[in-house]
This record gives sequence, C-alpha cells and structure tokens, in this order.
Amino acid sequence: MKSYDLITPEGTRDLLFDECVARKEAEDKLRAVFTAHGYSEVITPALEFYDVFNNKTRSFRQEDMYKLTDGKGRLMVMRPDSTMPIARIVATRLRDGVFPLKLFCSQNIYRCNPKMAGRDDEFMQSGVEIIGGDEKRSDLEALSLAAQVLNSCSSDDVRLEIGDNTFYKLLLEKLDIDDEETVRSLIESKNTPDLTQFIKDNVDNAPEKRRYSEILLQLPELFGGAEVFDKAEKLFAGTDLSDRLTELKETFDALRKLEAEDRITVDLGLVNKAEYYTGIVFRGYIEEYGQAVLSGGRYDTLIGSFGADDMPAVGFAVNVNAIAAANLRGNRSIKARHAEVLVFAADDDLIDGISHCTKLISKGVSAEFSTCPTLDAAIEYARANKISKIDIIDKEKNEQPVTMTL
Repeated sequence: MKSYDLITPEGTRDLLFDECVARKEAEDKLRAVFTAHGYSEVITPALEFYDVFNNKTRSFRQEDMYKLTDGKGRLMVMRPDSTMPIARIVATRLRDGVFPLKLFCSQNIYRCNPKMAGRDDEFMQSGVEIIGGDEKRSDLEALSLAAQVLNSCSSDDVRLEIGDNTFYKLLLEKLDIDDEETVRSLIESKNTPDLTQFIKDNVDNAPEKRRYSEILLQLPELFGGAEVFDKAEKLFAGTDLSDRLTELKETFDALRKLEAEDRITVDLGLVNKAEYYTGIVFRGYIEEYGQAVLSGGRYDTLIGSFGADDMPAVGFAVNVNAIAAANLRGNRSIKARHAEVLVFAADDDLIDGISHCTKLISKGVSAEFSTCPTLDAAIEYARANKISKIDIIDKEKNEQPVTMTL
C-alpha cells in the first residue's frame, strides 16, 4: 500500500517563513480596512452540516465540497464558503439585531478542485457582508470598499469588473434553458462558437425567443468601458432587461467618480459561479496575479432560505493566499523577521542566559535564546539567520554579558 506521509494532499501546501509573513501582512491589511469602515468580525466553524450548503433554494456543488460524517453519522462538510454560514448566523442568532449589519470574517475555505491545476483546495479568505441596508447605498459602498481593498493590496495596476446576474438569469428563463452550468461556463470563457451551437441545439427558434437568443449570444462580447452601455442599450431596447441596465449604469458612473476610471470596467457576461447571487456581481484583479483575487455580489434571497424573512444583502471575499503570493513575488522586502540579538549561555549559566533574553525583550529588543551546544555553532547559526549580534553569558570568564558583533 502506497504511503502518503511525506507529502501534502493535492491543492494544499505548507507555508514557510516569508510566505507566512506575506499572508499575515495581507490579512492584517484587509482587517485594518474593514475595521476602519465599521465592520464587526464573526468566525464560523470550519465544520458545518452539509444542509447549510445544500437545500432546495440554495446549493453548493457537492463535488466541490470535502465531506465527512460526525460521531452520529450525520453528513458534514469542511466550510467551502463563508457567505452561507454568515447568512445562517443572521437568520438565527442575529435575526433580532439592529440592521443594517456590517460584518467581516477572515478564515480558511476548503474546496475540491480535482480538474483545476493551480487552484488551492485550502486557502484563507477575508470578506465583508452588508445585510439589511438600502440596495443602492449598499452596492456602492461594497464596490467602493472592494476598490479600496485592491488598491491597498497592490501599488500596480488593479481592475474592478462589475456586471449583473439579472441579465443572465432572465435570459435563461425567457429561453427555457435548464442547463445553467453549461451556459455559464460558455459565457465566462467567451466561447461564442460553442454558445451558438448550444442555442441552436437547445432553444426553440420561435420569433418571441429569437430576440433573447441574440442577446444571450452577444452577452460575452459586452465588456469594456462606458461604451458597453451604449451597445447594450440598443440591444436590450424594448425588453425586460432595460431597466436593470439603467440601474447598473448609474452604479457604474457613481463608482467611476470615486475611483480612477481606468480601473473600473463592466462585463455584462460576468456570471459568478455561486448560485445565490441575485443582482450586481463583481470581480477584482491585480497585475501580479493572473486570476481574480476578489469576487462578490448581491444575494437578497439567501438569508430567507434559512427560515428568516428575505433580506437585502451584498458582500465580497478576497483570496488572501493569492494576494500574499502576488506581493511576495513583487516585493523583495517581505522577509521573515529574525531576532536582533542571539543570547548564548555557557552550560553553567543557562538560567542567567534566559533571564538576559527576557530583559532584552522587555526593553523592546527582539532576542533569541540560543539552543546551540557550542559558541561556534551559535556563531554559525547567527550568520545563517542574519543575526548581527551575539550576547555571550559566561560568568566564569566575564561577570557581565559580552556582545559579539558579526
């Protein structure tokens, strides 16, 4: 039988030294932005019941979840998403609270990605949720905060891309398309030839549906700057999509007044994978990372699916691991910290050595007690770890510590 005790599972990895520093810095930076804007932290269990993520009105693909059973045989999952557990909290423990609620969390997410090379099965995610607020105000704050997060994480080129799930879902409804996953994948990949063939094979060519088929076919091409709205207005004219397009344009124009115009784009073919989104959706990109590092949107029916009244809500999440990896590649100053002073004590002076180390730390000097067996070994260790000073405690030779500068 093959042994797997020397490797980590696919999609997981050990983080060492500088990588830990980079992730901690990224998480702290996000936490500072969220708390400065009045958000309160919540933490949900890493283990949740399967039912939290799968029922008639909300679902997370079971193939994407790590599943196990508890001691009573009940089906559990490792948390694949933070928004659904937070919706559970709001519908239960916070249902009688004062709204709107502004919450944030920073915790690990676990997802099965068997066919997606380069994707992490375990990663840290930090995000915010605005629950119970006015839709227009909440959308604008969430988008503005998302832009600020991107700017705080990267000094280089960043981009926030906005869209709306309403267009996509209404078109599927008008065309009686049940295979939502296939259409979503074709639109997101901008695969117009296969989308054309799918429509030919699966959509009735009746006159009342032909117009919506044409719109669906052009949806992947409607991305870019403000000019996209001019094209879409002509394409959507006289349909149920026009009013929502006007609302999205108002949000887009307002956001461009708050952020640099070239950093805000629109993609009407943007269809976030999570099925609970009911309105505006968005993604964020930074130059140093090839995939989206931020994603979010509006989910007005999710909280109601946990037995409470439906409640307007919008939020987003940031892949902290991705931000850290990008910053580590682009910033050579991110380094694991080493002590300023290494304290080496002779065999008879170990207690004095530890006491000296504690005194240095109390004075604000980072100090490490050496566990090397000899002074020569301690010197070698200090050089390897870029520690420039060694305090030597050897009372047989000197009553006071002797400092050696390397």
